[in-house]
Amino acid sequence: MKQVVQNYKSGELAVLDVPVPGCKPGGVLVRSAYSLISTGTELMKVSEAGMSMLGKARSRPDQVAKVMQSVATNGLPATYRKVMGKLDSYTPLGYSLCGVVEQVGAGIDDVKVGDLVACAGNEHALHAELNWVPKNLYAPVPDGLAPRHAAFGTVGSIALQGVRRGEPHLGDVALVIGLGLIGQLVVQLLAASGVRVVGVDPDPVRCELAERLGAAACGDPASAAVEAAVAEITGGHGVDQVYLAAGGGSNQPVELAARLSRDRGRVVDIGKCRLDLPWNAYYEKELDVRFSRSYGPGRYDPEYEIEGRDYPIGYVRWTERRNLACFLDLLTRGSVDVEPLVSHIADFEDAVETYRRLKDGELKAVAVLFRYPEQGVEAAAPAVAVPTVAVSTKSRKPSPARAASTPVRLAFVGAGNYATSMLLPHLAQRDGVELSTVVTTTALSAANAQRKFGFAEATTDLDAVLGDTSIDAVFVVTRHSSHAELTRRALIAGKTVFVEKPLALTEDELAGVLAAVEESGNDRLQVGFNRRFAPLLNEARKRFGARTGPASLRYLVNAGRLQHGSWYLQQGTEGSRFAGEGGHFIDTASWLLDADPVSVYATGSSGNEDLQVVLRYPDGSTATISYVTTGPAGLPKETLDLVADGKALRLDDFVRASVYFEKSTAGRKKWVSSRLPKARDKGQNAELAAFIKAVRTGGPMPVPLESLVATTAATLAVQAGLAGGAPVTLASAR
Repeated sequence: MKQVVQNYKSGELAVLDVPVPGCKPGGVLVRSAYSLISTGTELMKVSEAGMSMLGKARSRPDQVAKVMQSVATNGLPATYRKVMGKLDSYTPLGYSLCGVVEQVGAGIDDVKVGDLVACAGNEHALHAELNWVPKNLYAPVPDGLAPRHAAFGTVGSIALQGVRRGEPHLGDVALVIGLGLIGQLVVQLLAASGVRVVGVDPDPVRCELAERLGAAACGDPASAAVEAAVAEITGGHGVDQVYLAAGGGSNQPVELAARLSRDRGRVVDIGKCRLDLPWNAYYEKELDVRFSRSYGPGRYDPEYEIEGRDYPIGYVRWTERRNLACFLDLLTRGSVDVEPLVSHIADFEDAVETYRRLKDGELKAVAVLFRYPEQGVEAAAPAVAVPTVAVSTKSRKPSPARAASTPVRLAFVGAGNYATSMLLPHLAQRDGVELSTVVTTTALSAANAQRKFGFAEATTDLDAVLGDTSIDAVFVVTRHSSHAELTRRALIAGKTVFVEKPLALTEDELAGVLAAVEESGNDRLQVGFNRRFAPLLNEARKRFGARTGPASLRYLVNAGRLQHGSWYLQQGTEGSRFAGEGGHFIDTASWLLDADPVSVYATGSSGNEDLQVVLRYPDGSTATISYVTTGPAGLPKETLDLVADGKALRLDDFVRASVYFEKSTAGRKKWVSSRLPKARDKGQNAELAAFIKAVRTGGPMPVPLESLVATTAATLAVQAGLAGGAPVTLASAR
């Protein structure tokens, strides 16, 4: 299928061929009929992409702050690769469309194939021929409403939510500053609510349009006509509400809002304009400044938007989906008319030229629609989340070895940040490796990975990959909740599997993976515990040498706080944060101590954000992992100390290592890494090299399966220990 994309680094716009998205449970696959260009939000994004790197930084100081934090935590080279990887990727455009349901996912019973729906979301209602849309981001289109009008549903919901935040009443007077697409809709919604409206915009054509659609008066913000109209209509008191629907860097809108508001009036920010509030003006009138967050309650909440958990109507009357349905109803009943706003309808294949004309000012428009072809698009591919793959199991075994001249063919399931910044750059440069297929549930991420790393194919069809006998190994680099099931299926299909941590989030998931090993006879599995492969830590371990007595190990992990909205916080589906990444640190401790733990004791702060985990080993050694999220940003992320037999090993965040000796050894009492590495090398490249060698030669996997299972079991025991408040005994795997 085809999709409109933009490269944020170069500014390039393209209509790209991408895989058809899978129809996952909890949503529907929608074939687009019309999608709406947001002439404000989207053109701002297009303009930003055309800026220099300095211009981009100035326009997004919030992102610059995140980059600087990443430099402090991960080092400059790793941060540079991550940032450039994100910038030099295709990003989608669009967030408001109408289309026909083509496929219905499990759990959906309110629409059927062939129904017309309006869809929302900058990840789900894209300018693309097909989109997967979760339940709370679509609404059925009422009978009689034209599809091109229903495509306004999302921007209409934005305007509607802004009006709700202003709490207008019959007889109120409102000022709408900015008469673009959102402003025109706000004018109509207010007029339909019995509010008299004064509009402000420097464009006389837009002012005339707003007056035709219900505004009492409109004018240029610099003219005296606006102030005169407000004074006449309000008897000199000022307007009850001001709706800021303007964009740009001028502070004029907020200054005008203060000047024309009544005492204790309300100012609602809907657009993205400068907000340097003049303190005296806002203080003296005690103005109530409010923000309107996009389509309404539920926005940016993954449990609502992705998982489909609705808010009870008795507590949240107007959610995103209910706003969308309400706006469609207003359109159907004629309370709002969007036809006069349609300046241009372009064929989807002309998308790039349409954006160029809008950006250059050649096409003057309030609203522009893309019209999609009704036929000729290939059938939808099945989703990744399918119960079972039809591949023979017990009779299939991985090949023991390969000819040296034959490349190792790899498939990736998932192509998120970690895969594209920490794994694929190493594999793409490695001789004797062929990146065969990348599988994702979203079409654009697969297309990006194919373009950047040279995959031969990009798809959303996992079954086809698992059934492809030419693929030697499958990398599972998806969200945590899917790791165990995807690993199980790949093992049964006879593939060698590299799965990023964690291997499993529950004991049942771990048992399912082991059952797949037993059923298929395929134990070719590696979990992405990369720290044991870090060159600096390996050198320090070698210098430390063998030990005879028990050891004491302390591992401080300054994990830091997660940003709001991070999927790591979705503990209901993705497990606790420690369950997701704690295996890294347990595996490192067990590797250094050359044993698997026999018991785990865990205690945590309120909410179990900061943890103390004590592991006991067969020879009496102990490892204490302090996992903290409340440490300062400047504190190194990982520090480790190992003490035994009068010797000590110290690792400082994978940039410096030291080994201390009680007595002179070869004339020295201390070894210190001779020079700082160019970057924090946490072992990913060496780990991948060992994995590829095992696949090529048919030799043993880099880490024994028993060790992978023991580490996973110990990680899961942490949660059990926190719940029970007592040590958890483990069965030794070695």
